[in-house]
Amino acid sequence: MIPRVVAVTALAVVLAASVAARSAEGPATPLTLQEAIATALAHNPKIQAARSQLDASQERITQARSGFLPQISFKERYSNTTNPMWAFGTKLNQGVITQQDFNPDLLNDPDSINNFASVFSVVWPLFDSGQSWYGHKQAKLGSKIAGFGLERTRQQVTAQAIIRYTGLLLAMKNLAVVEQALKSARANLKMVESRYKTGFFVKSDLLRAQVRIGNLEQQRLQAESAVAVAQAGLNAAMGVAVTQRHEPVSVLDRVSEPRGTLDSWIQTALEKRLDLKQLRYRRDIATQEFKKARAAHLPSLHLMGNYEINSEKFDGSHDNYTVGAELNLNLYSGNRLSARAREAKALLKAVEAQLRDMELGIRVQTRQAFLESRSSWQAIGVARIAVSQAEEGLRIVKNRYKNGLVTMVDLLDSEVALQQARTHLFRRLHDYKVSSTKLALAAGTIDENTR
Repeated sequence: MIPRVVAVTALAVVLAASVAARSAEGPATPLTLQEAIATALAHNPKIQAARSQLDASQERITQARSGFLPQISFKERYSNTTNPMWAFGTKLNQGVITQQDFNPDLLNDPDSINNFASVFSVVWPLFDSGQSWYGHKQAKLGSKIAGFGLERTRQQVTAQAIIRYTGLLLAMKNLAVVEQALKSARANLKMVESRYKTGFFVKSDLLRAQVRIGNLEQQRLQAESAVAVAQAGLNAAMGVAVTQRHEPVSVLDRVSEPRGTLDSWIQTALEKRLDLKQLRYRRDIATQEFKKARAAHLPSLHLMGNYEINSEKFDGSHDNYTVGAELNLNLYSGNRLSARAREAKALLKAVEAQLRDMELGIRVQTRQAFLESRSSWQAIGVARIAVSQAEEGLRIVKNRYKNGLVTMVDLLDSEVALQQARTHLFRRLHDYKVSSTKLALAAGTIDENTR
């Protein structure tokens, strides 16, 4: 008797601590599925990272476009030299040459001379063998890839929010089932205690009823822990603090039969999957890289210009300018340019192989998600029938137990069967919601309005 009292007391302390902990976290905030999705899309770090990638890709377009424009720079140089050639040339640039500077002794052994040179330079690539043109096209394709990446990330975050929200609903439903079973078990215990005192029931029935309550109390603790874990998972998906508490208000059993055929879902996936579109654009980038590598054999033409101001102490100045053009044709690069073209062609083939592999993978993903969705939908109907049967079975057994026609074991078995049937139904509803979400994600049709 004493060990049982100790066990019950310990269990009561644990339950009180659990309730106190939940109270300290503050009241739960009502949360709909659409609100959970909207919060995730606004605060999930994955979306913020993808948006930054898109911003970076836009800047790469600007960088690539600069290859078409003149490059203007300014340099300020200082030098001090006794080099005969540079000393004489510096004086020429400064415009201070005099007759005595042609003295052979001064020419061969000049004094040191300072020079400050202010140089404005302009280089304009009129044609760089197409390198800037292909680079600009690649940058624009890269921006489209980043845009698809952002939208695909939004789809993935949406799916994650739905799955986590549904997981929290399931955990809370399981907790509710355990609490309902506990309430029923306590009612049975009162009935048994009442009849045991009158000598109508044996003590073994009383002990079984008490053991049943003890088991349910443990199950409730486990169910509460599962709710806390599911809540943290949902908060992480929404990008908010994991300590926040939310009360999901959407219902788990609001489901509709899946539509469409397997072939139609696969066709939709091949048309709409954004990651597949990303890889197709990567193939285009690899194609442009191959063309750019081949174009490197072509000549390049640049216009150039300099405007220079020279002085020794900034107390006078002499300016000059230089304009010209440069034509450059690579005659031999040690096979570097040809090897680069072959490398680009090999990488293009690799991307094409990856594209075929992804298309096969999408077909498998969509098929799996479609079949799981169908089987989950069919399992819901079976589970609902099982719940109805278990409820009716428990009703019959309760009446017979009250009349002394069955044992406490029969009654407890019926209660366990109903508890399991209800838990199983909620699990099937959860699985169908998850598989439907995965099907929409696999087909690329999921968005923030998905329910």
